[in-house]
Amino acid sequence: VNTMWLKPAIVILFIAILASLAYSAFFLLLDKGKSDRTRKALGVRITLAILLLACVTYGLWTGDLNLHAPWHQ
Repeated sequence: VNTMWLKPAIVILFIAILASLAYSAFFLLLDKGKSDRTRKALGVRITLAILLLACVTYGLWTGDLNLHAPWHQ
C-alpha cells in the first residue's frame, strides 16, 4: 500500500488547524461574542484535530511513522 499521502496530509491538517485558530481569534475580537462564528471555528478545529490524530495513529500503527528521531540512534 502506497502511503506517500500520509506526511503531506499531516502537514496540511496542522496548517488548517492553525488557520482555523487564527480565523476564530479574528472573529472573537471582531464580533465581541455577538455571533457564533467563533463557536463554529472551534468545531472545525476539533474536527481537524481528530483527523490529525487519526492520521498519526494510522501512521504509527502501520509503521509509516515512528517515534524515533532520524538522527538519534
